[in-house]
Amino acid sequence: MRIAALDLEGVLVPEIWINVAERTGIDDLRRTTRDEPDYDVLMKHRLEVLAAHDLGLPDIQKVIASMQPLPGAGAFLDWLRERFQVVILSDTFYPFAAPLMRQLGFPTLFCHDLDVDEAGRIVDYRIRLKDQKRLAVRALHSLNFRIVAAGDSYNDTTMLAEADAGILFRPPDNVIEEFPQFPVTRSYDELRTAFLAAERGWA
Repeated sequence: MRIAALDLEGVLVPEIWINVAERTGIDDLRRTTRDEPDYDVLMKHRLEVLAAHDLGLPDIQKVIASMQPLPGAGAFLDWLRERFQVVILSDTFYPFAAPLMRQLGFPTLFCHDLDVDEAGRIVDYRIRLKDQKRLAVRALHSLNFRIVAAGDSYNDTTMLAEADAGILFRPPDNVIEEFPQFPVTRSYDELRTAFLAAERGWA
């Protein structure tokens, strides 16, 4: 009856947009949910930057194809699966995530989708639900699951608050300062310990 709800980028894989920024040299794409709490504002900005530089989905997928999970992420995920059912709740998009999911053994992923034209340009994005991470945890609670959630950014904090236990993993200082109620972990060993502590608290 236990579920681990994890963010994807920053917890199991590197930040996709930062990698795109580094590969293309476009600093405007470095901004992530660690910096901007309003996801709609962030995504509209990203689409404007992509259009201005004539970059499309194939360009981003080329970067993603060269990425790997964070060191230790696979082993952590294997450990977690032995103790919890695992769900990835992410604000990424299915066309971005597929190569990374393959490397992680295809865990269950709830995320969003993109509208792409025939030329490969990303013309819009489709949010599954506003605040979908929190609502997913709430739905799992309605099925009588207990949930431990882990994330690193502003867009994870409502999920962490909705869960039975919420854990920050390698968050930036601004998130730590604004959300002191969540324990902070900086390594997978610390994250394992935090999950076990939450589990013991239910005994």
